[in-house]
Amino acid sequence: MLRRAYDKTMELAAHRNAPWALAGVSFIESSVFPIPPDVMLIPMVLAERRKAWLYAAICTAASVLGGAFGYLIGYFLFESVGEPILRFYGYTQAFEDFARRYNDYGAWIVFIAGVTPFPYKVITIASGVTQLNFLVFMLASVAARGLRFFVVAGLLYWFGPPIKDFIEKYLGILFTLFVVLLVGGFVLVRYVM
Repeated sequence: MLRRAYDKTMELAAHRNAPWALAGVSFIESSVFPIPPDVMLIPMVLAERRKAWLYAAICTAASVLGGAFGYLIGYFLFESVGEPILRFYGYTQAFEDFARRYNDYGAWIVFIAGVTPFPYKVITIASGVTQLNFLVFMLASVAARGLRFFVVAGLLYWFGPPIKDFIEKYLGILFTLFVVLLVGGFVLVRYVM
């Protein structure tokens, strides 16, 4: 079943509308969606390596715009939209204490969350709630998301065929590792906040 899903993803990654889907996932992941855009970026770059930099740029731009949307959710709609999202993900405990200390290290927090598996959406909303300087937020977001997506695209561009073979050979293990890292990011949020 996992192999069929992988093959279908690779087929869809080469579709002419795949960049729009990548932009959509990158945008919404930065504010509410739990699945990172890497699940689309990786197969798209593997399917068309010559477009690696374009795909990384699409991911970066859409993710930063989505991050700005998350910031606006936190800034303008925290009570009506932000709190329910945080409650849905179980992040409401200790949020007030976190928000008070947040701005002291806001740029670093945004950068670290933007590069790591830590759920970036939590940071985008928190940045709006705590009213982190918007320019600082945007600069840290561009640097972090750009670094993350261009490194992924670059590695796949330069080492494409061997990495593709490696992924296809160890698909089950890599999928399990991905799920562990994704869940681990959410668990980390629960204990850090």
